[in-house]
Amino acid sequence: MSHATSTTLYRVDKFTVPLAAVAVFTERLRTIQQLLSGQPGVRQNLVLTQPAGLDATQMVTIVEWESEAAMAAAKAFTQRHYAEQGFNPAAFMQEHGIRPDFGVYQAL
Repeated sequence: MSHATSTTLYRVDKFTVPLAAVAVFTERLRTIQQLLSGQPGVRQNLVLTQPAGLDATQMVTIVEWESEAAMAAAKAFTQRHYAEQGFNPAAFMQEHGIRPDFGVYQAL
């Protein structure tokens, strides 16, 4: 069980993924999940899925961060990693028809 405080943040990313892209997108999500799990300040790191009709799947990632500073440091780390790999997340999602919805939330 997590212990949310006023500084705890939740990065919640929702994706509508065409069925044809589920395998490649799942692979990408697992890679980033593994990358983030090793970062300081991560309390939880979940990847969830739900059917979304006959031609798509909803996928959600939820990462609980102990602080805004921890989340910002991990974002910078991830951006460097993507640059080193030559990976462009926006182009990847556009190429595969994935519709994202990103947000940062706090517990009430």
